[in-house]
Amino acid sequence: MNTRKLGMLVVATILTLPWLGGWLSGAAHGLGALSTVAVAGIGILGASFLLTWGAETAEKDVPRAFAIAVLAVLAVAPEYAVDALYAWQAGVQAGTPAGAEAGNLAVANMTGANRILIGIGWAGVALYTVFRSGSDQDAAVQDRAGFLTDAVSLDRDISLEIAFLLAATTWAFLVPLGPGIDIFDMAFLVGLYVLYIGVVLRGEPEEHVEHVGVPAMLGKIPNPFRALTVITLFAFSGLIIFTAVEPFAHSLELLGQDVGVPSFFMIQWIAPLASESPELIVVVVLVRKARSTAGFNALISSKLNQWTLLIGTLVIVHSIALGEYGALAFDAKQEAEIWITAAQSLFALALIINFEIDVREAVGLFLLFISQVVLEFLALREVVHLPVTEIQLLHMFTATYVLLALGLFAARREALVQLVRDTRGIIASAVHGNPEENPVADD
Repeated sequence: MNTRKLGMLVVATILTLPWLGGWLSGAAHGLGALSTVAVAGIGILGASFLLTWGAETAEKDVPRAFAIAVLAVLAVAPEYAVDALYAWQAGVQAGTPAGAEAGNLAVANMTGANRILIGIGWAGVALYTVFRSGSDQDAAVQDRAGFLTDAVSLDRDISLEIAFLLAATTWAFLVPLGPGIDIFDMAFLVGLYVLYIGVVLRGEPEEHVEHVGVPAMLGKIPNPFRALTVITLFAFSGLIIFTAVEPFAHSLELLGQDVGVPSFFMIQWIAPLASESPELIVVVVLVRKARSTAGFNALISSKLNQWTLLIGTLVIVHSIALGEYGALAFDAKQEAEIWITAAQSLFALALIINFEIDVREAVGLFLLFISQVVLEFLALREVVHLPVTEIQLLHMFTATYVLLALGLFAARREALVQLVRDTRGIIASAVHGNPEENPVADD
């Protein structure tokens, strides 16, 4: 059995070698767009498996929430790289049309990535969890009578992530009211994530998690060698993902341009879709192992660090490139993009505030997301002529998300109150050093 597990580890590593060899030798720079997509994409796939196995193995030695938070940060590292590139260009070229465009692209890429993570990630993984083969063996899948009423139950242990994401989402509505993404956004959002990591680090390792496959094999390695193995997996897979995704995304942009897709649309939607692919692969792997809770925890943690660290650090990169402090400015279109992204996040949180998401809710979440993207694309291509401007269309979807969210929060106000209580208990437990007591109330 260990031979088979070792073979899986070797195969995943081999998938990364063509890209690694091309990157180290410089040959990757000479590849065409289609070849780059193929070689980098296969490398990302192999690295995603290695990353997942490393995070699962780490759960033996650190709190599960922290292991998944590290997994989430590494999986979205390419998105940070792409956004940081545009924020840097905005600082270097400040005061010029190119600098203003770079600032807008940084925001567009960030909002696109966040909306993809929820509209495709949360919705798609919920549907995959329910309808995949073997879902009847997953304790998280609730089989219910009625049309599209089957649901995925979430563990209340992710109360902390949901609560912190709700706080970050609330703050995000205020971002467009300032001069841009500024020092106050950085202080609140980065501080919020630091506080979150501080709380989860106070938890105890969860020894009851029974791993299978490669993580089970790696978990038998004694420390300090197990810790070294985990660090190596994180570092190696992070290197592959970090170096491969930007060329992968850029090559996708080139392929899109060849078929007439506008560049701005590609940067907001196609490039983030590529950079989000590692974490989506990671979550699918977890769900296939009937670890749906861990999968959703990874998705929520990814959203939390993108909605805090990603936004908060853009002003730092921009200011360094500028040579002095300066807010990352954006235009009215990007203001609307931030509002609709915050509104979608609020709606998604309202859906899972009761710690489950059913098929109808997942379908609704996906349809709202995809309908706005498709309408925007068709309008850009002049296939359809809308009676409203692009900004007005974004405002209409924002209002729809907010109204639906407020209605759900009102209907589920007891769940919201319970979330606040659970979160307060978790933080108090961490502060007072009693991690052995589970402060989260049972349903």
